[in-house]
Amino acid sequence: MAPKIFTNARVFADSGAQQREIDFCNCMVVQDGKILHIGSEDDTTVQNLLGSGAQITDLKQQLIVPGLIDAHTHLLFFGLSRQKLDLTDCASLDAVRAAISEYAKGIPDAPRILCRGWQQPSTGRLALATMLDDLDPRPIYVEALDLHSSWVSTAALRELPLENAKELGPHQVACNENGRPSGLFAEAGQADIIWSFLNAQYTTEEKQNALDETFKAYIAAGYTGAIDMAMDDNAWEALKLYRERNGALPIHIAAHWLITPPGSGGSLGEKVDVAIAQMREWPPSPSPEFCIIGIKLICDGVVDGCTAALSHPYTGHVGIVEPLWPADAMTEVVQRATQAGLQVAVHAIGDAAVTQAVNAIASANAPDGRHRIEHLELTTPEDAQRLGRLGITASVQPVHSDPAILHDYQKLVGEQSFARAFAYREFLDGGACVALGTDAPTAVHLPLSNLYNATTRRSATRPEIETRTTPHQALTMAQAFHAATTGAAYSRFAEGWTGRLEAGLWADFVVLECEWEAGKLLEARVEQTWARGRRLFPVDVSQA
Repeated sequence: MAPKIFTNARVFADSGAQQREIDFCNCMVVQDGKILHIGSEDDTTVQNLLGSGAQITDLKQQLIVPGLIDAHTHLLFFGLSRQKLDLTDCASLDAVRAAISEYAKGIPDAPRILCRGWQQPSTGRLALATMLDDLDPRPIYVEALDLHSSWVSTAALRELPLENAKELGPHQVACNENGRPSGLFAEAGQADIIWSFLNAQYTTEEKQNALDETFKAYIAAGYTGAIDMAMDDNAWEALKLYRERNGALPIHIAAHWLITPPGSGGSLGEKVDVAIAQMREWPPSPSPEFCIIGIKLICDGVVDGCTAALSHPYTGHVGIVEPLWPADAMTEVVQRATQAGLQVAVHAIGDAAVTQAVNAIASANAPDGRHRIEHLELTTPEDAQRLGRLGITASVQPVHSDPAILHDYQKLVGEQSFARAFAYREFLDGGACVALGTDAPTAVHLPLSNLYNATTRRSATRPEIETRTTPHQALTMAQAFHAATTGAAYSRFAEGWTGRLEAGLWADFVVLECEWEAGKLLEARVEQTWARGRRLFPVDVSQA
């Protein structure tokens, strides 16, 4: 195949995670799915190719960056969520109710009313079934923006399998004075009851259509890869079928298998055995583009629901929220997974959960295992430094730091804790690999707005807001793009074939119309997305 030469470009050929600024190259050559050359248009290699029938594209100073990798996402959930009513902009109970009522009228044949994006402060942190019952007689499911809880109607309670709901406890299945579920399901209540039931209601074709929409949206946004967190049989079977039907997946995917806490279906040993078996069937070698690479543990909840495990009580609360995993059980699972060659990812938002996660990973004594902690919203100075020393990846989602969605975050955790929130610069300075993701569908999947949050610490959803979230923790443009590409690739042992613009690596790259200025990122746009030397967006008809 004739080489493709991209000239008059600004090529992001960075050299290090902590490099604050970079010098751009102006030319890149691609052939046979790989990068052949990075450098200057005047280089001998380029000059020798110019007269050999090469395809030459003048990019007119557009920016070329490595293919973006969403380091933390939920691909099937994302596709399915796009079919639900989005309540993200509803700021009050009245607004939520009005939106659901109007939406329900427009879908008279739907068996259920499915909603997403509910922010708990909008309803005064109340979530009773009776607050939904008069809107529509059909079951109503209102999923929280963070995915960690759902608020449902009485009709939904009637169809859900609630025989063992009380065993999960009042923090995970809220009950009324009579001991009956009152409408709010969180954490295990969400995963074991709500998700388990609703996943079974989707048809095979509905899941395939959802994945098709997911991949179209991701490719148009500039992604060439993703790390899917909290994988289970339902999502994995859907992805396998999509791959079988289409011959291949359009982007590379590595997945972490979800291991639920003790007391949530099956023994820990059995759960880890399932993950080990999946990895052996779908190993990262020889098929790195579609594989199981690790496990995912959820150590705590979220600040918005007051379920993140902090080292002190939430403002206005008396007791301390404990991690969802007992420390000894987490340590046991981390050590066993490590011995089996699995990477470990731990969801930890509160500082107490982060400390427990770091301790568990440290106990495995595997600094080269590239274990990772997801979110890391509140950390102590000591734990922030331990990440780098222990080889732990800081897998973070800048979109969660958007001032427009933090509402009463500072009030809940306290001023002192909030001053250390989203400490990305500190993680980087401590030598940790920082990998950026979006956690879609808990937030928008768009990488440029995520990079805007990372570099400006301002709101991408409401840019008129002048508030900045802990601005001293902002990343530079070079650092942020590195974390969204090279850092994400490194976090899944993929740096040998993708994540950088370097000769010999896969030709995964994105062409952006973009000024190299953090404040201008919301004005940037994706012009082209290429994977393995093939243009995926816009669709190249000649290659279709």
